[in-house]
Amino acid sequence: MSTEKKTGRERGEEWWQTDIIEMRPGVIRLRGYEIQDLIGRVSFPAMIWLMLRGELASEDQAALLGIALGAAVDHGPQAPSVAIARMAATCGVGINSAMASAINVLGDVHGGAGEQALSFYGDIAVALDGGMTLNEAVSTRLDRFFAEVNGYVPGLGHRFHPVDPRAPRLLELTRAFAARGVVNGRFADIAEAIEAEVARRKGKKIPLNIDGATAVIYGELGFPPPLTRGLFVLSRSVGILAHAWEQSQQAERNKGPLPREWLWAYTGAPVRPFPEAGDKTE
Repeated sequence: MSTEKKTGRERGEEWWQTDIIEMRPGVIRLRGYEIQDLIGRVSFPAMIWLMLRGELASEDQAALLGIALGAAVDHGPQAPSVAIARMAATCGVGINSAMASAINVLGDVHGGAGEQALSFYGDIAVALDGGMTLNEAVSTRLDRFFAEVNGYVPGLGHRFHPVDPRAPRLLELTRAFAARGVVNGRFADIAEAIEAEVARRKGKKIPLNIDGATAVIYGELGFPPPLTRGLFVLSRSVGILAHAWEQSQQAERNKGPLPREWLWAYTGAPVRPFPEAGDKTE
């Protein structure tokens, strides 16, 4: 190890280290590519791929990623994140604050199901690599899930849609890309096998939802589960931006989650007098 004393600039350059961007006056390189060479040649989904993966996506890979991102951009003000963006806008905050308020609620319950679904699929994929058949791997993973969790299998069912209209189309497109050799279709097989086995156990079909379907695509494209949540945030940010902007153009102020004439249910103590001076309370 060199014992030479480093200059302040050298120490500064070592403060942050990144493989993502190189920048100095007049130069911007992303993953080694000059920004001016990327502009006009690389789509936004392809840029996301490059930034996250470090290499250029094929045209088909970028297209399939864009399909998944485009499918989940919005689900209306009944989605908490979108409602929060609109409420924040009525409070007079700027676009960035309205968007940040909305994005901050995209957690395990609202926004995290795609990550959970891909982790679930990944467990089954590992079992397949270990020699299990698809049906055995799915059944074993579901046995463990139902023994440990009292809840919904991630990626299945929807509280609003009997059949999520986005999911069948996403699976159809995934199959089309698999037929061309862009992806291998393994995660689509896993998701459909889960859906079929849950239907067999429950006696009714609980269809794949948007989270389960986009998780299929992100898994097919090789994204790890934690990035699935980040990709959902990128996707839903489009709808959040649109709703925040639309609401900011309207006249309402301090608009809450319910109309003024619809108040909440109070479940606390009944009306009671405040103790007079000198009264004893126990």
